[in-house]
Amino acid sequence: MLRIYNTLTQEKDVFKPIKSRTVGMYVCGPTVYNYIHIGNARSIVAFDTIRRYFEYCGYQVNYISNFTDVDDKLINEAKEENSTVMDIANKYIEAYKEDVAALNVEPATVNPRATDNIDGIIQFVKELVDDGYAYAVDGDVYYRARKFNDYGHLSHQSVDDLESGASQHVSEEELSKKEDPIDFVLWKAAKPGEISWDSPWGKGRPGWHIECSVMSTKYLGNTIDIHGGGEDLKFPHHENERAQSEAKTGEKFVNYWMHNGFVTVGDENEKMSKSLGNFVTVHDIVKKVDPQVVRFLMSTTQYRRPIQYNETNLQAAENNLNKLRNAYNNLKYRLSDATDIIDMKLEQEIRQIQADFQDAMDDDFNAQNGIDCVYELAKLGNMYAQRPEVGKDTVNLIIEKLEKMASIFGVVFKEETLDDDSVQALIDERNEARKNKNFARSDEIRDQLRDQGIILEDTAQGTRFRRE
Repeated sequence: MLRIYNTLTQEKDVFKPIKSRTVGMYVCGPTVYNYIHIGNARSIVAFDTIRRYFEYCGYQVNYISNFTDVDDKLINEAKEENSTVMDIANKYIEAYKEDVAALNVEPATVNPRATDNIDGIIQFVKELVDDGYAYAVDGDVYYRARKFNDYGHLSHQSVDDLESGASQHVSEEELSKKEDPIDFVLWKAAKPGEISWDSPWGKGRPGWHIECSVMSTKYLGNTIDIHGGGEDLKFPHHENERAQSEAKTGEKFVNYWMHNGFVTVGDENEKMSKSLGNFVTVHDIVKKVDPQVVRFLMSTTQYRRPIQYNETNLQAAENNLNKLRNAYNNLKYRLSDATDIIDMKLEQEIRQIQADFQDAMDDDFNAQNGIDCVYELAKLGNMYAQRPEVGKDTVNLIIEKLEKMASIFGVVFKEETLDDDSVQALIDERNEARKNKNFARSDEIRDQLRDQGIILEDTAQGTRFRRE
């Protein structure tokens, strides 16, 4: 029975989809004014891993993740680059797609853009104004947060505390426009020369929070199964989404609110962010580090826990990933001499590991316990591959389960093949040298191949190799 930690209830709630065997997920996407950094990628990978587990369990997942392609950051970036907001957005959307593909993230069902939904946003805001939940001042439109009785419940803060905090962080000009410091903007009046659209309140553009309410309800309906994002989005972004959506539709907005932990850096475990200037972009890191290693580090940590990004943890992830790769190649190698024998006891052990894996992942997607089961299966596979005689069906069963379970963490196995005749000739020559007890030449060939990144392993079934 799958249980999900729900930020709203602060408990692990049993998952019950709105539609049988179907999951509607909305995950807040990036503001596309720059390359995504590792902290952004944490959320992308975490929810891709969750999506993959749902699919592993047989669910159809409608996965929606937006692009915020108009806001102050894009406007400022366009000015700095002497470009347009749309050109900046298009540039970084393409970069985003390249970066997440490198991390083996499945494409979203839909990646809606805010600028493609302006009419829907204006209509949404208009209905809130008509119902008394919003008001216009000098071309801006604000939401009356206090009118929504449950405001603050998602982030578990009192309205009084929110009012005190807002009063300290809102400019005098904005405060003079608002009826209440905790009110938030739905539509922003455009400044001269800024990108804008016509609206009942004059030329302007959407506020940040409104776009997600419009696009999530457009593609998934008034009530959705899961809404996800980083821990920092609980307030104000998701709190405001919930308030404006439920005020407009009169229905529950989200059944399960999910938030992933931060990526931290440095000795002080400081949150990685662009504003702090301590970030590493995915665009840069995948040029230096195997993208699967970066993905593996993030996907094998339980999504609510923080991840410390450093060389030590990257190296540990690489070592663990290589253990799985080696186990896979060991098993593939043994297929060449496998027989028709059947090991029912071992196959029962394999299925028990699979059951343990599902129990772990059903507990709020506990990736750390889940990957331990994958390691256990790899260890079992290595031990079986060392037997003098192995059964083809048993070997294939281990390979099948290893591929399926590891794929949830973004792992794609590639069977090692020798496609270079000269390399094969060297291996054959080394085997002949060993047969003739010419160990000096044998060692020389081994070293030569190692320099090419090829590691030889002498087994009872013959010499095999793997690439570093």
